[in-house]
Amino acid sequence: MSQTNGHLQPSLTPTLLWGLGVGYVISGMYFGWNFGLEKGGTLGMAAATGLVVIMYVCFTLGYAELACAIPKAGGIFDYTSRALGRDWGFVAGIAQVVEFVLAPPAIAVGIGAHVNLFFPELPPNYAAVGAYLLFTLLNAIGVKLAATFEFFITFVAVAGLILFAGITFSDISLKNLRHNALPNGWAGAWAAIPFAIWFFLGIEGLANAAEESQNPQRDLTWGFGSAMLTLVILCALTFVGAVGVAGWEAVVFKTDGTTSDSPLPLALVRLVGESAGLYFAVIIAGLFGLVASFHGLLMAAGRATFEMGRAGHFPKWMGQVQSRLKTPANALIINMFIGIIVLLSNSAADIIVLSVLGALTLYGFGSICVLQLRRRESQLKRPFHAPWYPFIPFCALGLTLIALVAVVVSNPKLAIYYAITLIGSFLICKAFSMYQKE
Repeated sequence: MSQTNGHLQPSLTPTLLWGLGVGYVISGMYFGWNFGLEKGGTLGMAAATGLVVIMYVCFTLGYAELACAIPKAGGIFDYTSRALGRDWGFVAGIAQVVEFVLAPPAIAVGIGAHVNLFFPELPPNYAAVGAYLLFTLLNAIGVKLAATFEFFITFVAVAGLILFAGITFSDISLKNLRHNALPNGWAGAWAAIPFAIWFFLGIEGLANAAEESQNPQRDLTWGFGSAMLTLVILCALTFVGAVGVAGWEAVVFKTDGTTSDSPLPLALVRLVGESAGLYFAVIIAGLFGLVASFHGLLMAAGRATFEMGRAGHFPKWMGQVQSRLKTPANALIINMFIGIIVLLSNSAADIIVLSVLGALTLYGFGSICVLQLRRRESQLKRPFHAPWYPFIPFCALGLTLIALVAVVVSNPKLAIYYAITLIGSFLICKAFSMYQKE
């Protein structure tokens, strides 16, 4: 395809930005969070989720300030490069790429599991790989088409969660919510934090759409705020509805004792049975939710990788825009190949933890950038100011560090792999830069 180093096409409206913000995240309501119940039980997972909600509200307020002031496709890479310098910008950029490139394979596992409910003869991995091929192509065709599709499937997914809440509401029992509520003590709450983060992971990807927003200085604030409010409400409805039906074990373990990648159907089957139309309606909506996050995060990952290429940290061909479609097609394709490899070689829980480590690194850098740019560039035009400064960025940073310690302590082996990725990437980049200069 003919390539150019031009700009991405600005075509996203406020409504489409809301769809992206919710769509990036909504799969976390349908899949993945239930792994945290196995660690912390109802009370431990609830405590972890409450901590995470406060962290995300504080973080998104600060991140919206950065996105409006510096509307670039690279997100945290651009903010950190400006606030802390090129080297730290590279580290933050790699963390962002790790998050956005590894989150889709985990979601693809959920897609495969949901498709398998309808077509048991189709191996889940086949459906997952097929999803990669289809939605990478859709992203490459054009951002307006991709975002419009994202809005539609996000709307259906939100409707599915509301339907689920309506079905389960009358059958919620305090007895079920209290049953074995803290099976591993408060240490289990710490171990549940990565999966509580999965409820909201990805909303920061909205900043990567800034360069393609029609009016980023005005619309991104609305996008972050409306999306976060929607997600907090859906999180509460989903958590209480799923666990309140039959206790947390019922949405973690299948009949054969293995953990499930589709918790909401496990809750519903106890109420309406596997043959009921409502059961299939929620499963279909769940598939839409998984596709919404998968498709949206492919979009965010493409922009993150594209910006690293455009800045010269990745090969230049990864930072090129397809001349006719104005999309980062090269970045999207390389991300697809990496994602498929990861999908076929890891478990969903491990991929989620690695993606969460990338996200927490991003959140830490984001909060530091708010503080640093307020100090160094007080004259920078900020269409939106994070309220209650400096409490908000300090609160986000403190809670991010607490969550990061919890994830590292609970997953030391994966944390080592992640650290090696960051350090190794940095050293390779520096060595390559020195080679270029010689």
